[in-house]
Amino acid sequence: MNRALSVFLLVLLAFPAPPAAALNQTDEQVRQAIIQQSIASYPGNCPCPYNTASNGSRCGKRSAYSKPGGRAPLCFPEDVTDKMVADYRRANGAKAK
Repeated sequence: MNRALSVFLLVLLAFPAPPAAALNQTDEQVRQAIIQQSIASYPGNCPCPYNTASNGSRCGKRSAYSKPGGRAPLCFPEDVTDKMVADYRRANGAKAK
């Protein structure tokens, strides 16, 4: 299992969406929800390049996303696979759109 998928599964279990919210979401909305959950599960200030560091600057290449090895937060819609969207929907009682 690849690292991003492992992180996604941990996030999905830790932060399930309310079932009603998942029922009417488009794939893009589901992708954004998965990204938000992934970022929320990151313990530091810089999970993604576009986040802000504690000194107010952009995280950029200091982000966990930009560093090889270690944590692999999901930061962009293209990081979220169709399988992740389907798993999210299945875990939250929603049908694929």
